[in-house]
Amino acid sequence: MNTRTDRFSKKIIGTPPSGIRKFFELIQGRDDIISLGVGEPDFSTPWLMREEAYYHLEQGHTSYTSNWGLPELRKEIARYLTRYGMEYDASHEVLITIGVSEAIDAVLRAVLNPGDEIIICEPCYVSYQPLAALCDTTLIHLDTSVNGFYPTAAQIEAAITPRTKAVMLCSPSNPTGRMIPRQELEKIAEVVRKHQLWVLSDEVYCELVYDGNTHCSIGSLPGMKDYTIILNGFSKAFAMTGWRIGFMCCPADLMEQVYKLHQYSTICAPIMSQYAAMEGLKNGWSEVEKMRISYRQRRNLMYKALIEMGLPVTEPEGAFYIFPDIRSTGLTSEEFATRLIEQHQVAVVPGNVFGAGGEGYIRCCYATDIQKIKTALSRIADMLQELRQ
Repeated sequence: MNTRTDRFSKKIIGTPPSGIRKFFELIQGRDDIISLGVGEPDFSTPWLMREEAYYHLEQGHTSYTSNWGLPELRKEIARYLTRYGMEYDASHEVLITIGVSEAIDAVLRAVLNPGDEIIICEPCYVSYQPLAALCDTTLIHLDTSVNGFYPTAAQIEAAITPRTKAVMLCSPSNPTGRMIPRQELEKIAEVVRKHQLWVLSDEVYCELVYDGNTHCSIGSLPGMKDYTIILNGFSKAFAMTGWRIGFMCCPADLMEQVYKLHQYSTICAPIMSQYAAMEGLKNGWSEVEKMRISYRQRRNLMYKALIEMGLPVTEPEGAFYIFPDIRSTGLTSEEFATRLIEQHQVAVVPGNVFGAGGEGYIRCCYATDIQKIKTALSRIADMLQELRQ
């Protein structure tokens, strides 16, 4: 038996496992539980994209691609981004990645030095904090709950010190579904330029917006291309979670550094996924719209029901999450979620796993069958009634 006491990295030992996955593991193999937990579309990838992948498999196109990704796909991505007012050189400013997660990891390692600071706007996706911490970086936890769950320029500027290197944004947000208003993004852009920061903009939910809202990327604002890293992918809008296909865009001098990490860690994204994604960008937008309309219907249902239950909640403008306030129950987020799954067979994610401002809330994902949502809401209402007796 190996008795060394230093067998593992101290940094990885100190990194907690994902709080989302903890609750996901609890429901594995249990047909009696309705999951509003993991953020995954309940749609299959559109047929035209699967068919494209089958075609290339049949043709024997199973090799590596360029580390950068297929040139045709990068050109399609560059063309797609013009709809949001951004211009990127497909040859040197667009990189195909293994989902958005790889892109986040690579770019954090490419820009952060030990002792640097990064501002994380929380509650946020659970990977941001640990990936930044693994870079020996100081995390500045910005609590956006005080402003309705989106960051303000004043908040960000107040958190900046001489060691601040970057700020992490996500709009529409996971876990809250909130969008940063354009007027606020313009103010944040001024702060970023003033202090010469990098802004990492996670825009993976940008196609899932509702009620006439339109996505605005901070990278499209005047003078912001030199400071912005666009992180995006196909998992959410195109229901391609298992294909592991994403992309990032940034200035060429930064991409030169990120590219090296990508080469050594992953080589390239799967070729079949790249072909399927390219077909989606070319011809899949009607399928995206069908899914978006369905999510909007489910959001409306869940929002109305939660309000009627007496759980305060802000109506999400995008993504497929809603973040109700359960503080009136007297339970912590963890206690509420645990009791709900154990006694009422509904899985949600406790808000505290998403960082500052998340305690006292739960994340419910409405990317699931509408009948299951109705049943889950009924069970949540039953639990609330029990707690209030």
